[in-house]
Amino acid sequence: MTRKLERPFLMESNLATYTGAATQREGRIEMSDTIYKYEGKDVVVTYDVKRCIHAGECVHGLPQVFDPKTKPWISPDAADVDALLQTVMRCPTGALHLEREDGATETADAESSVMVAADGPLYLRGHIQVLDADENVVLEDTRVALCRCGASNHKPFCDGSHVGAEFEDAGDLGNVEKAAAAAATGATVQLLPFRDGPFLVRGHCTLKDAFGEAVTDADGKALCRCGHSANKPFCDGNHKRVGFRDDT
Repeated sequence: MTRKLERPFLMESNLATYTGAATQREGRIEMSDTIYKYEGKDVVVTYDVKRCIHAGECVHGLPQVFDPKTKPWISPDAADVDALLQTVMRCPTGALHLEREDGATETADAESSVMVAADGPLYLRGHIQVLDADENVVLEDTRVALCRCGASNHKPFCDGSHVGAEFEDAGDLGNVEKAAAAAATGATVQLLPFRDGPFLVRGHCTLKDAFGEAVTDADGKALCRCGHSANKPFCDGNHKRVGFRDDT
């Protein structure tokens, strides 16, 4: 069943809606129940409403394609395929994906990374798997945004609630000793959210500060997702003190 959307410009009869808790598509696992499909002559752009936090990379990158003031708000044929792919790949949450008629798929970053956004989420790129607390894969993708403010209603994913919660953190990794991530080109990185606790990173990937500077290897690190750690982005156990609960 399709849920009611808050953005009226998305309610268009020419959009196909995929329903279901998890779907395998083009080598990735999608977990949303509302993914809209915009068909062009040679490509299809899919848009996952739940994962969009309005980062604006699409609108600023190709305004002739992505225009929320028009219907349909995505016009795939308004730009060439290469430019469209480059813009879609800049979507930090993975809300946008491109499917080509020739079967070619987007390529994940060769080396996986986790970037700590200032006053915002964790942005992951590469071969990423997000697990649930029972270690089932709930999402597999090339780009993901995960909540670290504790306020998301779509945990463990970011839904933009950090703005309303006035979450503040500079995205500085502090006095962490700099160490390059071990070479693991193409390797899968898993994010395991402990029940009512932090994320555990499994797999070698580069942890970057808000400026995109590579700082250290994130493998084995526990990253705060309650928003109250005094040692952000790392967990310091404060989720127990504040009674953090992941009820979504």
